[in-house]
Amino acid sequence: MKSLALVCSIGLCAGNGLAQSYPVKPIRFVVPYPAGGGVDTLARLIAPRLAERLGQQVVVDNRGGAGGNIGTELAARAAPDGYTMVMGAAALAINVSLYDKLSFDPVRDFAAVSLLAATPNIVAVHPSLQVRSMRDLIALAKATSGGINYASAGNGTTSHLAAELLKSMAKINLVHVPYKGTTPALIAILSGEVPLMLAPALTVLPHINGGKLRGLAITSRSRSAALPELRTVAESGLPGYEASQWYGVLVPAGTPQEIVDLLNREIAGIMRMTEVTERLAREGSIPVGGTPQQFAVYLRDEITKWSRVVKVSGARVD
Repeated sequence: MKSLALVCSIGLCAGNGLAQSYPVKPIRFVVPYPAGGGVDTLARLIAPRLAERLGQQVVVDNRGGAGGNIGTELAARAAPDGYTMVMGAAALAINVSLYDKLSFDPVRDFAAVSLLAATPNIVAVHPSLQVRSMRDLIALAKATSGGINYASAGNGTTSHLAAELLKSMAKINLVHVPYKGTTPALIAILSGEVPLMLAPALTVLPHINGGKLRGLAITSRSRSAALPELRTVAESGLPGYEASQWYGVLVPAGTPQEIVDLLNREIAGIMRMTEVTERLAREGSIPVGGTPQQFAVYLRDEITKWSRVVKVSGARVD
């Protein structure tokens, strides 16, 4: 009787589906990064629109630290009742291999709700590097004793591992020069201190358009509307290459499927809004969407892919 009462209390009595009583209180949307970054920006784009659709507040709760692990652990330990969501990003799949011990498992401890969007990197070079295509870059790296230096936002970041994946697949020598964040790394490539970087599209697009950097390829599966003439890395001779910063919503494992499906439908509706798609396009992001099941498969695939890259590269957190 107690278990039946619990189920009914969240509006999931057998035969009734998801009762209209959900949600009956504010929903916490954990962002495991500080305010102002890409993950936080997308969460704050979604939260008020989701609140309007559900009729309850959706409160963004920034819990940064340890590469996203602190806030993610907090969400993993929350009650699976539909009142805690977490914004996941590519680091969720990477950190499994990057950290020796995690207090949570991204697959076991979460239920996937929706993959939201992906922000590809652009393979960007300083104009002093005499290459105009990925094929040129690969040929130059193979011919250069000691390889070509590349900047990243730090050990274990997506800009680091995206370059390591390129290095592995192209069988070339690229030398990692880590910086403490995207901005210092960007300054380094703009000055010519380091000639190469795989950087978020939003970060380098203005500099490519202004002629301060040269874009060689984009790391997404498909071309970007912002730079339609820029070929993908896969099109440029490395089939299967993809390395994007992705964003998705998850909830604690055990959250009733009816709630997961409801959140998926409402978030999908938000991601189709013109103002949302236009905002994403301006930031160089590509809407993704899909079912909870598709996101769950994607997360597992990402964990497998990045575990190989971390192992080969020997990447470690600072």
